[in-house]
Amino acid sequence: MTDLTTLLEVGGPLAALGGGAAYARAKHPAVYWSAVGLPVSTVRLLGSYGSVMEACGLTVAPSRLRVLAVKAATRREVRPVSPRRGMIRPTSTGLRLRLRLAPGQEPADVAASAERLRHAWGVHAVYVRTVKPGVVELRLVGFDVLRQVRMPRKVDAGLLKVPVALREDATPFVRDYRTIPHQLTLGATLSGKSMYLRHLVAGLARQPVALVGIDCKRGVELAPFAARLSALATDPEQAAELLPMLVREMEDRYDLIKARQGIAPDTPAEEITSDVWGLPENERPTPIVLFVDEVAELFLVATKKDEERRDEMVTQLIRLAQLGRAAGIYLEVCGQRFGAELGKGATMLRAQLTGRVCHRVNDEASAKMALGDIAPEAVMAACAIAPERPGLAVAGDTSGGWSRIRTPYLSLGEAADICRKAAHLVPDLPALKPFRPDVPVRPVEPPAPVVQPRPATG
Repeated sequence: MTDLTTLLEVGGPLAALGGGAAYARAKHPAVYWSAVGLPVSTVRLLGSYGSVMEACGLTVAPSRLRVLAVKAATRREVRPVSPRRGMIRPTSTGLRLRLRLAPGQEPADVAASAERLRHAWGVHAVYVRTVKPGVVELRLVGFDVLRQVRMPRKVDAGLLKVPVALREDATPFVRDYRTIPHQLTLGATLSGKSMYLRHLVAGLARQPVALVGIDCKRGVELAPFAARLSALATDPEQAAELLPMLVREMEDRYDLIKARQGIAPDTPAEEITSDVWGLPENERPTPIVLFVDEVAELFLVATKKDEERRDEMVTQLIRLAQLGRAAGIYLEVCGQRFGAELGKGATMLRAQLTGRVCHRVNDEASAKMALGDIAPEAVMAACAIAPERPGLAVAGDTSGGWSRIRTPYLSLGEAADICRKAAHLVPDLPALKPFRPDVPVRPVEPPAPVVQPRPATG
């Protein structure tokens, strides 16, 4: 009986602790990492750093001066030199540390050993980033941050910057329209493309920008945000009227810029500009972001008349993509598939879209349309996205870099409520007033009385 009592007293708490740790690891990985994974991985890293570097081939032969100094001071064996390790900085998702490379090493050597370092130190992933010549930063991620997406609390946001998703290295993916003015977003049905668009609209709704939408699905995607939209076209006929207005607005802004360039010769050089961002703030026109949902609907035609209208719209979209950045007009083009088979001008328009985001697609050809011309190695990563993970995507740009991202959940009601509360930020653009969508007024229900009336009794 005494042995059984002792077993229960000792084994019970241990079993409860082990079960709690297993539950936390499965359901709350961030809690498990902070309580268990972080100290264990730190001890592994500190205790095996030298041997792991040597096993991964990240050591170099010591210099002659070091060999002579070691032999003169001690009789111990002279070991190869590892990259000098900096201070370990724990985070809520992993660890960060900087390495000063040994002579003769390059960042590619460390990046090639990232998978070995991951297994040696028992973390989910290891990412390498160059800080400056001779110094790299290792970002160790303790768990799969894309399984349950939680955006960081502190994000570098600003005008035309929207933190829209989380990267696989636990850093935020920020859609910066000043850096990447135009973007193409592809994704099959239920891939999370609409959620990505929803985050963009909700993020920009709080900023002093004009939001314009073309949603040829009768407005089912963008109509809930009508309170914050400056213009909305819900079919190709309306889009054919809206796009010329945007082109005319762009031309007016170029006239404003040219007028500024024609000022007096004694004007300081910093006041001469080639885009709207160089204009004084009181003269600068409001930035415009154009959302095009299901872009293929603008290309599909049934009659000869529709074909002429299609050619005009595509030409105007290409003009906006080529010239809109300097005028403060940015494009966000979305669709399920976007290739040359859509018709004349499709490839030329796609070439103007610097940023690319590819969600789960139905075939490899669609992934190649989005990423094949900028990051061919990212095509297979896009094709490997599982249907069980909506919102997961591969983001790339024309620099050739790419990464996996995932958008957190945001309900349509929450996004629409954000737009309703920001309705006062809709700028005054006379050219777009005819296209301003009608906002339905909600019936106001009378408040319930505090005291329920009781019928009088005789």
